[in-house]
Amino acid sequence: MAQNIYDKPEFFEGYSQLGRSVHGLAGAAEWPAIKAQLPDLSGKRVVDLGCGYGWFSRYAREAGAAHVLGLDLSEKMIARAKADTSDPAIDYRIADLDQLELPRESFDFAYSSLAFHYVEDFGRLVATIHQALVPGAQFVFTIEHPIYMASFNPSWRTTDGERTWPVDHYSAEGPRSTDWLAKGVIKHHRTIGTTLNTLIATGFTIRHVEEWRPTAAQIEEIPALAEEVDRPMILIVKVQR
Repeated sequence: MAQNIYDKPEFFEGYSQLGRSVHGLAGAAEWPAIKAQLPDLSGKRVVDLGCGYGWFSRYAREAGAAHVLGLDLSEKMIARAKADTSDPAIDYRIADLDQLELPRESFDFAYSSLAFHYVEDFGRLVATIHQALVPGAQFVFTIEHPIYMASFNPSWRTTDGERTWPVDHYSAEGPRSTDWLAKGVIKHHRTIGTTLNTLIATGFTIRHVEEWRPTAAQIEEIPALAEEVDRPMILIVKVQR
């Protein structure tokens, strides 16, 4: 079973104060890049994996999706999503992505935002998603960029005014513990090659891969985003069944 860090009071409290938690999709700097990769959702059956507060699930319905299934391991997240949603065509359920089972060919589009780096068995999850999609269906997801995960260390150095982000054993895959909003958060590090090759081996066709970086306008508005130019934080992937 995956680590349910989001239901820890200190983690949930910290997470609820993040910009993306307060402002939803508009508070996620990478959202415009993600939105550009989304297909027409009109009439589609959508599964939102790691739905959190349900921001994307509600967006999908506003974009014309016929039905959305939002899944998350966190009881607190699902409770918040249900409280913020009054649409009977959105169904929220508690689910462990490491043990997920979905009906065969029951969805026309799959989406996930910053959830899969908490999943230990990525291969099993990808296979589950693949068989749950109809032929030709697209799947868009984001994860923490593997370089970001391998260099995520609050003790970054400053040399002659320049920030350096030491990469820690990038090729050594597996669980890593970090202190982010709470102590002992477990994330599973995989290289970009492993991530993409797992998708290919399962039968997906790669359509788009983006090592997201903020635009100049975004950096001007939020100067702290300049860090994301020095080392990528988010990987955006679109594949097709």
